[in-house]
Amino acid sequence: MRRCCQGVGLPCLFKGVGMAGARPPRFLLVFDFDETIVDENSDDSVQRGRALPERLRHSPGAGSYNEHMRRVLAFLGEQGVRPADLRAVYESIPLAPGVAELFQFLSKHRELFELVLISDANTFGVEASLRAAGARSLFCKVFSNPAGVDRRGFLTLGPYHSHKCLECPPNMCKRKVLAEYVAERARQDVEFQRVLYVGDGANDFCPAGALTAADVAFPRKGYPMHRLIQESRQKQPGAFQAAVVPWESAVEVARYLQELLRDEC
Repeated sequence: MRRCCQGVGLPCLFKGVGMAGARPPRFLLVFDFDETIVDENSDDSVQRGRALPERLRHSPGAGSYNEHMRRVLAFLGEQGVRPADLRAVYESIPLAPGVAELFQFLSKHRELFELVLISDANTFGVEASLRAAGARSLFCKVFSNPAGVDRRGFLTLGPYHSHKCLECPPNMCKRKVLAEYVAERARQDVEFQRVLYVGDGANDFCPAGALTAADVAFPRKGYPMHRLIQESRQKQPGAFQAAVVPWESAVEVARYLQELLRDEC
């Protein structure tokens, strides 16, 4: 589907941006979180150094990883690990190479890019990490598995939604999340000229496969998303339509976006 930049802006898009009559952002920039914005898998980070029982030391094979992490968090709570302890871990996870520079670039071009984050981690950890990096205000929406504190003071985790996609984990299909968000914005008279997707994992390949020839996929070089795109192009040439820009440092993403603005603005 072809997207244009017609429509009217919504005042609530960004703090300090979006006064009456303002133009809407031209580009939708979608980020994954684990090993894309941060340089680790945050689920591994909160378990590091913890003495887990054998039943929790290994992620489930064909089972639900979301349910597995629910059990891990419950066990940590029983061992006296509190949300404040976990928040400190999330806040300490280093950003992936070049992400700080990419955020600096995007902060200067808020009027052109609408940022959303779609992650199979959890809202508690993602929000804590983004705030620690000073980047939370860049994002319009954070879509992740809901997390909260129960009456015992334990961090709890739930699934994001249900879906029928056979390629994605049962708790989240990022393609569905992205499609619903684009449709919601279209109902608000905001249509994007391009969708730009930055990710690394196998579950990022599913939404990236729905991108059009006008869009761009930024897979982290050497990670599962990159490998799956390469395999898809070999098996079915033309099936993966988006332009592909692999990256080792997110500075490469920033450079591409700068060239995009130079060519199109």
